[in-house]
Amino acid sequence: MAKRIDISGLNAYYGSFLAIEDISMTVEPRSVTAFIGPSGCGKSTFLRTLNRMHEVTPGGRVEGKVMLDDEDLYGAGIDPVSVRREIGMVFQRPNPFPTMSVYDNVAAGLRLNGKYKKSELDDVVEKSLKGANLWNEVKDRLNKPGSGLSGGQQQRLCIARAIAVEPKVLLMDEPCSALDPISTLAIEDLIGELKEQFTIVIVTHNMQQAARVSDRTAFFNLAAVGQPGRLIEIDDTERIFANPSVQATEDYISGRFG
Repeated sequence: MAKRIDISGLNAYYGSFLAIEDISMTVEPRSVTAFIGPSGCGKSTFLRTLNRMHEVTPGGRVEGKVMLDDEDLYGAGIDPVSVRREIGMVFQRPNPFPTMSVYDNVAAGLRLNGKYKKSELDDVVEKSLKGANLWNEVKDRLNKPGSGLSGGQQQRLCIARAIAVEPKVLLMDEPCSALDPISTLAIEDLIGELKEQFTIVIVTHNMQQAARVSDRTAFFNLAAVGQPGRLIEIDDTERIFANPSVQATEDYISGRFG
């Protein structure tokens, strides 16, 4: 079941450098929330704090609260690996495991998490590939390397791999930036379908994409180079693009930024 995320007073650091400051917001379940803003304003850093990937970076640390329903993800005794099972991630560039087959790419997370019968793995692989709108394209080449697929297919394979372990939330960091327009459209259509089951957060530099796929949009900005990124405004996507309440948001969306 999709879950809600409540973030309050969140700061993220790289060593002594404060990258994002005092971010508070709610991400609603079974919806798509888009993060927009100029390069370097902390969107991807913030995204990675939501499943504790930020602390994998040398010097990365977080202050503040991230609640997944009633669970404090940074609470004492919380295992970061279990957090990443509940909150999956799809990266900017498709990253299938290059030496693995299509089948093994999808099954990889399940095999890490426990023992499954072959029939159980077969069912999950098929269900996940269907969920990623990829089954019909790869069902006859499940044993071929995942790296042999096209870029758009590889990204959908990565989405299938992410949803195979049944997370509650899917994070997507510019999932279409390395793809052609047709593949981008396929991923956008897929996001629209996946939000029926998952809470989805997407970072994008594409204003039109944010307008097309998201229910809510958050605009991030920084006062100057070297300053921490901040959340400027979050609202329903339609309102953000038609009538934002902050001038900086309107300037960015309309191209008058800077």
